[in-house]
Amino acid sequence: MAGSADDAARRGGRARRRRRRGARHVSIGALVVRRRGRGVGVNALTAIQLALVLAIGSLLWLMPALIRPTLQFGVRIPPQRVDAPVIARQLVTYRRWVLGATVLAVVVGVLVAAVSDQPVAASVGIPVLLVGGAVGYVRARRAIQAVKAREDWYRGLRQGVAVDTSLRTDPVRFPWSWAVPGLLILVGTAVYGVLRYPHLPDTLALHYNAAGVADRTAARSVATAFGPVFTQAGLTVLIVGLMWLSLRARADLDAAAPVASARRHREFAPRLARAMLVLVACLNLSMLVLAVQVWHGSAHINSALLLVPVVFGVAGLVAVAIRAGRAARTPPGGEEAEDTGTVQRDDDRYWRGGGLVYVNPDDPALMLPKRFGIGWTLNFGNPKLLLVLLGVVAVVLVVKVVA
Repeated sequence: MAGSADDAARRGGRARRRRRRGARHVSIGALVVRRRGRGVGVNALTAIQLALVLAIGSLLWLMPALIRPTLQFGVRIPPQRVDAPVIARQLVTYRRWVLGATVLAVVVGVLVAAVSDQPVAASVGIPVLLVGGAVGYVRARRAIQAVKAREDWYRGLRQGVAVDTSLRTDPVRFPWSWAVPGLLILVGTAVYGVLRYPHLPDTLALHYNAAGVADRTAARSVATAFGPVFTQAGLTVLIVGLMWLSLRARADLDAAAPVASARRHREFAPRLARAMLVLVACLNLSMLVLAVQVWHGSAHINSALLLVPVVFGVAGLVAVAIRAGRAARTPPGGEEAEDTGTVQRDDDRYWRGGGLVYVNPDDPALMLPKRFGIGWTLNFGNPKLLLVLLGVVAVVLVVKVVA
């Protein structure tokens, strides 16, 4: 009997140890670590936020390489000075700031997630990263501006502006066929909603918190049921309209190499438009996934599933920008090698807010390429801009009110 009791105790001890080894987990606020055997995993939402921090940090690190060499940190540089030591030093310093801010943002995100119950706690690192990147950018810009002014880089240089008049008679054609997928997803969502409407639950979720749990509901109606469709329509109209305008925006040609820069503009502008139209389709697909879950009465949505199409669309946009940046930094050769004896006009005085805001009432252009970043910006000195902004605000308000 004593031997049987001892055997039973040993078997019970082994079973308890197996259970502890088989499935152990430690929950620390929003950061949940689960161990099965030797495997370790992280809460999916926290992992997505940390991956987003790393993606933003990588994009900030790459950004100077996406800009033409004669525009360094928003400062216009003559071609003869693109290899100035101050530019190389500030590039290294800026990237050190970005790298340090990225590491700090990840550490802060992990620590805050470990002591907080908020599902988006890890995203607190994103503002830390953006602030660090902004500080590095401003420091680099000011250092280059100081040396440029002290050494008078444009002294004795013939300055000019190049214009491609053929863009008026033969403008870059808008890739309407690339807008078809986004429009088909929009129409498909609307048709599915109409068919599903009689079978919808009496109460629908209007908003989900960061954990994907419904935190605001309303009675079923056309406005509440078709909110995702109205959002799709608003995004489609807004982005397609802005891309159509961007293809008619003034090309920022290099007076030192007008032929090569005009060719690059005609290649890059439609590529960027196509990438943005793919992003529209991805956004509409995410809204379709959201609509299906709402229309089936789900009280919880899969946030990761909604993000997958958006990540795909943004990745395509970044890939296009990287390719364009490499092309802009490749000196023309062969028949495109040019020697106009002219450099691009020093127009730094029109760029405010760290070289990010363009204000020139004498420039009729409404849109023009950004100096630092991807895409276009607006001429805030153009009186017509008010009409465009009112139109954008109207679209946003209509979508918000109807949805």
